[in-house]
Amino acid sequence: MDLSYSPEELAFRDEVRGWLKDNLPEDLRRKVAEYEELSRDDLLRWHRILAKKGWVAPSWPKEWGGNGWNVVQRYLFEEECGYAGTPPLIPFGLSMCAPVLLKFGSEEQKKRFLPRIYNGDDFWCQGYSEPGSGSDLASLKTKAVRQGDHYLVNGQKTWTTLAHYADWIFCLVRTDSESAKRQEGISFLLFDMKTPGITVRPLVLLDGGHEVNEVFFDDVKVPVENLVYEEGKGWTVAKYLLGHERMNTGRIGGSKRELAKLKEFAAAQSKNGRPLIEDARFRDRLSRVEVELMALEITNLRFLDQMRRSGNPPGADVSMLKIKGTEIQQSLSELMLQAVGPLAQPFRPVDAPVAARDDFDPFVASLAPRYGNMRKTTIYAGSNEIQRNIISKMTLGL
Repeated sequence: MDLSYSPEELAFRDEVRGWLKDNLPEDLRRKVAEYEELSRDDLLRWHRILAKKGWVAPSWPKEWGGNGWNVVQRYLFEEECGYAGTPPLIPFGLSMCAPVLLKFGSEEQKKRFLPRIYNGDDFWCQGYSEPGSGSDLASLKTKAVRQGDHYLVNGQKTWTTLAHYADWIFCLVRTDSESAKRQEGISFLLFDMKTPGITVRPLVLLDGGHEVNEVFFDDVKVPVENLVYEEGKGWTVAKYLLGHERMNTGRIGGSKRELAKLKEFAAAQSKNGRPLIEDARFRDRLSRVEVELMALEITNLRFLDQMRRSGNPPGADVSMLKIKGTEIQQSLSELMLQAVGPLAQPFRPVDAPVAARDDFDPFVASLAPRYGNMRKTTIYAGSNEIQRNIISKMTLGL
């Protein structure tokens, strides 16, 4: 097993690092650094900068816009983006729906959707979770009944990230309620969010932010041509998609950036006349997180080496990255709160007048809301409890 980078890979890393330094707009870098809310325009602006460079979809086949990077180069690119503090590339189109279409979609679906996803013409969201059907996704109840050349869809999705920005949504729906196994009778459909009968209602979080939504379907007509793969085989598609989603939840580069910021802040903070970073208890917690992050990076490199040699997609044990990566993200936000102390309690209201917002230090004011927001990381993409079950069953054979 080879966990080191070749000279060519190191040169590639330096190329990416230099390009990001020169091409990441300063206002977007500042927004990410200060945990400000990113608008639809912010997200799409960065998407289109990368699309123009040819770096927005490196994992895609070359005929659809990919650039032929191997798995190590793709990993290095993602980590350098995280370390530089770029806006996220919203994954729902690029790295979730697109891989599904490339694997299971018809040629007509690929030609229709992939160029628009690549260019940022369509903003996508994901319709998986429902009230009572989150980690237990197979219990979903949103129903699609075929009527001639279309499906009639009724039901509800919840916690739908950025649905208020989205042009399209991919959904798991139940097309057969009589199947013996819950995983059977589920289908994968693509919806235009402008279709009559779709209602998006915001779920405003405790910090006043609008990130997630409820989405309601009332007699929504979806053309049969928008069915991906076979009717009733949506669970196969969903498992394939979730493997790609969990591979990207470790966010090692972003955590490295947060760790460096935490160290810098703790060195400047004073406790009992000494820098906080010299406090034994705080330093112990900080060291533990740093060691865990190093171990996570090595584990990720091990997965990359396996994928580099075999050419196969990640297996069930990729859930380890999701578990530990999200726990590290939460630990970093906890330590940042500890470093700031009582100053972290206020937050900058989203609807406050500009003058009132200026009374807050933008970075410090964002820490308490960020701490609360980071609680979700161990739940999305399948809760960490479910991930441990997957590892015990699929990897350890228990």
